[in-house]
Amino acid sequence: MDEDFDCIVLGSGLKECILRGILSVEGKKVLHMDRNDYYGGESASLNLNQLFEKFYPGQKPPASLGASRDYNVDLVPKFLMASGLMVKFLLKTNVTRYLEFQCVQNSYVYKDRKIYRVPTTPMEVMASSLMGMFEKRRCAQFQQFVQNYKQEDPKTHDGFDLTKRPMSDLYKKYGLDDNTQSFLGHAVALYTSDDYLSRPASETIDKINLYKDSLLQYGGISPYIYPRYGLGELPQAFARLAAIYGGTYMLAKPIDKINYGPDGKVVSVTSEGETAKCKFVVGDPSYFPDKVKKVGKVIRLICILNHPIPNTNNEHSLQIILPQRELKRQFDIYVMCISAEFHVVPKGKYMVIVSTNIETDNPEQELKPALELLGPIEQKFLSICDLYEPTNDGTKDQVFISTSYDGVSHFETTSEDVLSIYNRITGKEMDLTPMKQPEGAEQNVD
Repeated sequence: MDEDFDCIVLGSGLKECILRGILSVEGKKVLHMDRNDYYGGESASLNLNQLFEKFYPGQKPPASLGASRDYNVDLVPKFLMASGLMVKFLLKTNVTRYLEFQCVQNSYVYKDRKIYRVPTTPMEVMASSLMGMFEKRRCAQFQQFVQNYKQEDPKTHDGFDLTKRPMSDLYKKYGLDDNTQSFLGHAVALYTSDDYLSRPASETIDKINLYKDSLLQYGGISPYIYPRYGLGELPQAFARLAAIYGGTYMLAKPIDKINYGPDGKVVSVTSEGETAKCKFVVGDPSYFPDKVKKVGKVIRLICILNHPIPNTNNEHSLQIILPQRELKRQFDIYVMCISAEFHVVPKGKYMVIVSTNIETDNPEQELKPALELLGPIEQKFLSICDLYEPTNDGTKDQVFISTSYDGVSHFETTSEDVLSIYNRITGKEMDLTPMKQPEGAEQNVD
């Protein structure tokens, strides 16, 4: 380990593994260390025995839950948008060759204690029971405008320049009520707050179009995909990629000290008496307690069901978004459901994970509206985690720290953090064009 590297990565969460893989492909000499003896960090997927060891130490799983090996349960559950940034990272690096994905069956939005399929086209809007007849017509007209709009063609603008007017004005133009704004902004554009209303409308339209493009990618009725055997497959796939390009990986390596030069910039990392020199460091917040600040908490409740979620046509996979406006709270609540179709639970079982950013002193009670949708729960695992973000951008000390994983059930915010870190490291935007593989790359993978 006593040698020089361009970069040292600390922690094997998904963000760190993506950056390590991309930096390795771009020619950087990278050393990747993790204090744990397994890949994934917070992004790991656990079997049933590991779940009980983590959440109920000393207890054995009941036989009714089935075999431990049939479980691959995410600690940080998220779906991938089929045309989203995370998929672009996978395609850029050709990591998809290590993974198998399936489409998620459906996407729902919560209103008046019921769930409704998210309508995304003028025809679906008119058929939906989510809105009254007059609101359907207004929403269909809005959807038609979005579908036809081209920034370079003023004839499609209908007197409204999306780059100059805020989204709130576009909603007013079509007379959309608060409920319609809520499902469009949170269940389609996937915003986590209503701050977007004062931003240029073009940003929201881009997100709505991303949802539609993802929906059409595989001809399904949901824009989401998910890997077989759980999300823990993603960091492992990027770790394999980095190995092809000469990256060095060390598990079970405690970090004794991060060393800085006279100018305040990082120069090396010491572990178990050995020191590796570097030009910069990338890592998750747990390795830098003096360089991060707490910005909130997230709750995730892992639920094992022996039945599909009621009122969902017995679907084996889906997402439900409970918008904050509907619940009169600050943050949305997310419900993610997948089944044995994805090899994450035994046949006849369903893994449902409910998550949100915490707002009160009784976080589990905050999830009540979502839990009421699930029916009987066979087993629960409750996780409450602090959320951290770096106190500086890393350009002065050359230490680039990721943010904690938030409570949303998709990877767009995670992916945006990866792009931001890459930009701060390199001073340029990431080129998402698929890379060429070195000859013999496939033969170098075990």
